[in-house]
Amino acid sequence: MESLDKMAPVDERPVVVAGLGPSGAVLALALARADIPVLVLEKDSTVAADLRASTFHPPTLDILAAIDTSLTSTMVQMGLKADRYQYRDRVSDETATFDLSLLAGETQFPFRLQLEQYELTRLIQKLLEKSDCAQILFGHELVGFKECEDHVQILVRTDERDIELAGSFLIGCDGARSKVRKETGLVFEGFTYKEKFLVIGTDFPFEQIFADFSYVNYVSDPEEWCVILRTEKTWRVLFPTPKNGVGDDAFFLSEQFVQERLQHLHKIEGDYSIRYKSLYTVNQRVAQRFYDGRIVLVGDACHINNPLGGMGMNGGIHDAYDLASRLIRVIRGEANYVTEFEKYDLVRRSLASRFVQEHTIANKAVMESTDPDIQKSRQAHLMKTAADPILAKEFMMERSMINSVRETMGKI
Repeated sequence: MESLDKMAPVDERPVVVAGLGPSGAVLALALARADIPVLVLEKDSTVAADLRASTFHPPTLDILAAIDTSLTSTMVQMGLKADRYQYRDRVSDETATFDLSLLAGETQFPFRLQLEQYELTRLIQKLLEKSDCAQILFGHELVGFKECEDHVQILVRTDERDIELAGSFLIGCDGARSKVRKETGLVFEGFTYKEKFLVIGTDFPFEQIFADFSYVNYVSDPEEWCVILRTEKTWRVLFPTPKNGVGDDAFFLSEQFVQERLQHLHKIEGDYSIRYKSLYTVNQRVAQRFYDGRIVLVGDACHINNPLGGMGMNGGIHDAYDLASRLIRVIRGEANYVTEFEKYDLVRRSLASRFVQEHTIANKAVMESTDPDIQKSRQAHLMKTAADPILAKEFMMERSMINSVRETMGKI
């Protein structure tokens, strides 16, 4: 992965980034490391420690290392290395194990790193606070903007007053409900699943119950599929809620429902110890365009998908690196922003629609099948693939996003 070299920028007005999530933080750090002035607006008073993504794929770590090697070094020390992941059939107890060491030589990091996404954001926050080119304004919410001939005028709300800021460009990294996207009028095309996803954190030692258990497990079952993975802090279990409309959010988060789900997964005496639980709506959506003039969208602001496969946050970080490379050329006077944003839109939107959406939709469709023949056929195919080093490597090159990163980064 090519590093972003330093050079004095032509335009000293900052690039304004709305949102200090993973994609916004990575974009800001990449710009700051290239001596491009960047201003981050975050409406909350601090980095939110919410329970979202927790898997970093190998090419994502390669990208982060290209921006700042100290960052990935610290992340690896903090997180858990998942050097394999498994597809398990709960009925037959058959397991397809994919060994990520087969990716050695293709990446600096032949493993998945299990680490809560907010830990990445906190680490980058500290790096940005030490940079002369970066500024973070917490408690500053973007409420509107106006594109001018050579800059963007931005209206920001704080506890004390509303203020106006000028930026060379405005980058919307403000999540699925993006204010930036809504203000541009860009349509968020796609659909919402009928069921929601319930995420439960528990200290129960699943590794002592299930034989040869990995840190990442996709578990099929005609009655109820689930995902069991380990973060650096705890075990996390993801269940779908019923599609038939039975129950409401309060019921799905109730102790009764949560305990029933875990007891169905594995029966124990007494109750499971629950560290946290959350419920969220699941969408598959892609914005009709990823930019509008001097305003550009990144990450969840322009594409969201179900979490099966861990491609959401990773794809957003890939967006950020791609766009940072383009912004650096533009601000140095080496390229025209319209041309660069058109290329960004073509490359990243095509990938979000063709690769991430297709893979995550297919992952969910296969996982949730109640047809025993389909499940048996799926498991046999996965086990055959995992047992063949050539087929397994091809599978992991695709699913770990190495292929997609190589394809798109060649078009930066």
